[in-house]
This record gives sequence, C-alpha cells and structure tokens, in this order.
Amino acid sequence: MEALQEFVENFTYLGVFAVLLLGSLGVPIPEEMPIIAAAVLSHEGIVRWWLALPLCLLGVLSGDVVLYWVGWHWGEQVLNWRLVRLVLSPVREQWLKAAYRRHALKTVVTARHVMGLRAAAFLTAGIARVPFWKFVVADAGAALFGVPLTFGLAYFFTDQIKAIMADVHRTERWLGLAGLLALAAILVVVASGRSVWTRNQPRDIRRRRERSVSEGARPRQEGWESSISASGGAPRSVHHRSPVDVPRLTGDVVALLGCEEQRQTRDVVGPSDATGGRKRQHRGGRVTLGERALAP
Repeated sequence: MEALQEFVENFTYLGVFAVLLLGSLGVPIPEEMPIIAAAVLSHEGIVRWWLALPLCLLGVLSGDVVLYWVGWHWGEQVLNWRLVRLVLSPVREQWLKAAYRRHALKTVVTARHVMGLRAAAFLTAGIARVPFWKFVVADAGAALFGVPLTFGLAYFFTDQIKAIMADVHRTERWLGLAGLLALAAILVVVASGRSVWTRNQPRDIRRRRERSVSEGARPRQEGWESSISASGGAPRSVHHRSPVDVPRLTGDVVALLGCEEQRQTRDVVGPSDATGGRKRQHRGGRVTLGERALAP
C-alpha cells in the first residue's frame, strides 16, 4: 500500500491510470489498491477527487477492453502463449466458454467483481466471440457500481484506513520478529541434535561391536555347557567324537594278510612239511595256499 501510494504521489494522475491498467491486464496487483490510494490522496488534498474517480474508471475499463481485443484478434492462438496459460488454465478456459454460451452478460458482471478471475474471463470473452456491445455494457455497468463504491468508502474512512494500516505494519513487525526467533530456535535445535549425534556415533559403534562379539561367543559357551552335562560334569570338547567300532576280521582275511607278509619275505616252503598239514608253493611271485592253510 505504501509503495503504491508513493508511486501515485510522485506521478499523481498518470500513476493512478498506469497502475490500474497493469492490474486490469493481469499483473498481480489488486485492482482495489490503486483505487483506495487515489481516494486517500483525494482526501488529503493531493489530487482532486472529481478527476481521480473518472481516471480510475478509465483505467479499469481500458485494461478490460485490451484483454477482450487480444482474445478477439488472435483467437485460439493466444492459448499457446505461456504468459496466457499463467492466468487461463485449460480447465478454467472450458468452464468460462460454457458460461459465456449460457449467460454472457451475467458471466462478465460476475467476473468484474471476482479478484483473480477478471483477466482470464475478459480474455476468454474475446476468444468465445462474445458481442462487443454486450461485453462493454456489462463491464461498464459493473465498473460504474464497484469503482465509485470502493472510492467513496476509502475517501470517507481515510482515518480508519490509516489506523488499520498502522496496526497492520505493527503486526507485520511482530510477525517478522517472531519468524526470526522461530528460525533461530530451529537452527539451534538442528545444530545441537547434530552435535549429539556426532558425539554418540562412536559409542553406538562400540556397543554394536561388543554386542556382535558377545552373540558370536554365546553358541560356543552353550556347546561347552552341553558337553559338560552330557559327560557327567567332566568338560569335553564339542568336537569330541565317540570311538568307531572296528569290525572283527574273519579267518580268511587274517590268512591272506599272513600270506602277503610271507610273499614279501620270499619265503618258499616245499610241497609238504613233516606232518603233511600245510602246503605252500611260490610260483612267479604268487603264493598258493593249501587247503589246510585256508581253514579258519
């Protein structure tokens, strides 16, 4: 508000007209703000109200007519402009076209009093080929009601507006201070939390390492305890195995082992001994056993 008022004070009537024209073309400036600024300046005697009020009406209607002409002249091509898509989305475009087909005059009057919808509505009116006379009649009628009403309220309640603006500035300062304090508190909490985490990280690593070592040693201890309980109190290794039972050898296997030993010593015995009980021969390195030698 102060920036607009300062701009209007420096450029007076031209400043009022320029700000209203830019606001009507879709620049994010509330249309009511320059009208209120012009009324306050009129109350203070800086500008004359009987010049400022018609100038406000002219600035408002000029921007609306420019938007209508752009939509009428370029038609659907303006929808490909990135700047146009900022104020006129595809969903809003279809909704406005359907509204203009049903009630063109009502749609223009309604859009004139809805902040944020004016630029998109008046541009779509040209694209939808709304008759120019209908557009001008509806827009001028709505402006002749809204602009003088806003101007008159701001003119007669200038003192209250100044008090309200002072309260707003005071609130803004307190909100700014509270925001700075909240930001400082957040930074302190983040810094302290980071320092605590950095300090506790080696301790957590050491605890995890000790836990892993204790968990690895626990099965071995349980194995020793089970071996002690199984052996009746005497400690025994978990890798202890019971002795393997050796099978008993038959007489033929024992005899064969004895013959192998005799072959190694190359001991050749004659066809028969004195008792005729055992007979051995060695032929070509082989040992032939008699019948009685193979007996068990």
